[in-house]
Amino acid sequence: MSQAAPITLLLVDDEKHLLLSLSDYLKHEGFNVITANSGEVALARLETTNPDLIILDISMPGMGGVGFLRRITREDGTTRYPVLVLTARSSMKDFFESVQVDGFLEKPCNETELIAKIHEITAGYQIASEKQIRGKRRILLAEDESASALSITLALETAGFEVVLVQKGPDVLEQAVVARPDLFLLKEVVPGLNGSVIATMLQVMPSARTIPVIVYDESRSRSDGTPRGLSAVKSLRAFLNTANPDSLKDAVESALQ
Repeated sequence: MSQAAPITLLLVDDEKHLLLSLSDYLKHEGFNVITANSGEVALARLETTNPDLIILDISMPGMGGVGFLRRITREDGTTRYPVLVLTARSSMKDFFESVQVDGFLEKPCNETELIAKIHEITAGYQIASEKQIRGKRRILLAEDESASALSITLALETAGFEVVLVQKGPDVLEQAVVARPDLFLLKEVVPGLNGSVIATMLQVMPSARTIPVIVYDESRSRSDGTPRGLSAVKSLRAFLNTANPDSLKDAVESALQ
């Protein structure tokens, strides 16, 4: 079985001792590391390499980190490469309102936190790339009743979605990592874990916490309100008091627009 290619990092910092020590540590952790001691050198490196992530110091002489970011930023404010900035975010608040980077760490950074952040950012881009390749948007449906599952799946597939069906609540958490869905469609009452509980648990999973969530419960009337805990789920797009396939399909389309 072939091994995945190592993650390539472009480490940009003018502090020689940090550049040497941090690159040595990252190489020891299995990363492919390319270094640059200025923004100008970093731009030259990009002519011959395509890093999975740029780890960028902001306070450098010459064009500095800010000038470098401006050179790799598109008109819409997104960068051409994933960027993890090493700085105090509060000191750069105004600048980063117009430039969208993927993460911030304050120098000196904790090595364990740095490794976790690298994997979080690169995993997110890998998922996005795989979704673009496969074309169809993938819906993870949690529904334990066979008839309802069939009719909802049919409605979604007819609308052009790919459906991954699970019948137990805990299976959602496993498939969140394996299936990498574009949206979670969760019945509130399924064996093992309720949909609202699952939605809350997804919030602490780095690879799933930004994925839209829809919860439905046809046994709950409008007067009952939203299940407890769902109000704190930032990725929640809708709570529906129906299991009607067309209504769920419309909610999914709306959430993914």
